[in-house]
Amino acid sequence: MPELPDSTDFLIVGGGTAGCVLASRLSENWERRVVLIEAGPDVSECTMPVEIRQAYPSRAFFTREFFHPDLFGLFGDVEGVENRTRQKARYEQARVLGGGSTINGLVGNRGAPSDYDEWAQMGAAGWSWEEVLPYFRKLERDLDFSGKYHGNDGPIAIRRLAREDTTGFIRKSFDVFRKHGFTEQEDQNAQWTDGVMAPAITLNERGERSGTATSYLPDTVRARKNFQIICGHDVEQIVFKDGVATGAIVGGEGARHTISAGEVVLCCGAINTPALMMRSGVGPGAHLKEHGIDPVADITGVGRNLHEHPAVGISCFVRPGNRHTREDRHHTQAHLRFSSTTDGCPQGDMMMALLARSAWHRVGSQLATYYLWVNKPYSTGCVSLAAADPKASPEIDFRLLSDPRDLQRMREGFRLISSIARDPDYDGVRREVFPTIYSDRVRKVSRPTAWNAFQTGALASVLDVFGFARASLIRGLIAPVDLDAVMRDDDTLDAYLDKAVVGVWHPSGTCRMGRKDDPDAVTDPDGKVYGVPGLRVCDASLMPSQVCANTNLPTIMIAERIADRIAAGH
Repeated sequence: MPELPDSTDFLIVGGGTAGCVLASRLSENWERRVVLIEAGPDVSECTMPVEIRQAYPSRAFFTREFFHPDLFGLFGDVEGVENRTRQKARYEQARVLGGGSTINGLVGNRGAPSDYDEWAQMGAAGWSWEEVLPYFRKLERDLDFSGKYHGNDGPIAIRRLAREDTTGFIRKSFDVFRKHGFTEQEDQNAQWTDGVMAPAITLNERGERSGTATSYLPDTVRARKNFQIICGHDVEQIVFKDGVATGAIVGGEGARHTISAGEVVLCCGAINTPALMMRSGVGPGAHLKEHGIDPVADITGVGRNLHEHPAVGISCFVRPGNRHTREDRHHTQAHLRFSSTTDGCPQGDMMMALLARSAWHRVGSQLATYYLWVNKPYSTGCVSLAAADPKASPEIDFRLLSDPRDLQRMREGFRLISSIARDPDYDGVRREVFPTIYSDRVRKVSRPTAWNAFQTGALASVLDVFGFARASLIRGLIAPVDLDAVMRDDDTLDAYLDKAVVGVWHPSGTCRMGRKDDPDAVTDPDGKVYGVPGLRVCDASLMPSQVCANTNLPTIMIAERIADRIAAGH
């Protein structure tokens, strides 16, 4: 176990997606001492296990050692649904060096230009599309495209799966989507247009994961004398003196230790960054006092403005010969970006990821999933404290589909995807079509264990051999809901969506950037926390609104730009 330092210039709390980027860039200046501290295990180019390294990410995501084991959230909050009880469900968030970029689904898209122009309009000066595009180019090494939209020598490799390497089911899907009027787009990270496209994925030249723990922290960076990585230690509290952040209290296997710092930068993500701030006395004053915490700074917006992409799924049983059976191939093999008919919503406000394989086990290889989400959500939730104890997980309430615009678009999108999934042109490559819910049972069987492999292997054999019983088995064991019954009318569909909706593991917005006179803003456009000198935020919690994309690349972009702002003396 490395010896904990007593002091540093920059203490970066959280070695997730953003923390690794920021540590790499700040330590380029040899006059700065940089310490990066992460609660989870280390991951390096040499030590990266195969389930993280490989192109198929499902095993990594569901390996318990790589995520917080005790995070739970409330999801759907559809107004008007009768006799409902909101149940908490597990919410997986990475707890490993590299964070989400180490265990996520490897999708490398950016969002709409209008997302970033909206940030600037909401008070995040300097974050317009024109101003952030150079940082998207800086971070990427695109292996397929170049030109004004792309970089070709950055740390994060991006590529697309060739059509001949996709499954028979996916190749047929491109035909079906074209039949339904969707044009094929060559590059989803170029001009922002609707259509069906091969997704950009973060795989390097060897077909291996390109995450920030390895791409930004190779051995040459780790060897810098002014830089130290400390894994396996929790930061319990930020330390203040006369209202100025001066360091943090670190826990671990030994005694608690205080590290003094010239600046403390929180990179714990949109759930744990606001939780740590509130436990340390920075947040809504009344809420802090409820938990016996003396406020250091009463900042109303901490923990508010929580965004997620609300998602639901429709799956189908794929015929043999058309399945995803190779773990050296990525599973998300098509994206459909489309626009709703809801007034006031931007172009490309809806998204569907077509998963050629739905899980790592044999049943997962038999099932393909149409994974639909609202790409530009307006519903907001919050993160709050359950207790002041650093070991107590925060309360999370996403309130998905609480905004009528989100509910209306999810209804519309669900009906559209249902009609596409049941198109008779698919009959040669798939059989039964059914709605799927990411339930506690699915979560348990998704853990990569020998027992789960055995039981899903047995079920997969039965589903293939006893086709006459397959529909009944699917109804009894996988999807107890009938698709036609769900869509009988809006009330029935709303009740189903309220129960089935989940997030896409894209939380953001809980310490958002904005103008100083904005009561909901937590930081200035450089991530500095208002009224708290010495404290800065650098992760997805800075986003004023949700981006129309997976949040991995936007988070890396944020860290690249914050690093530049620090270097420039902001």
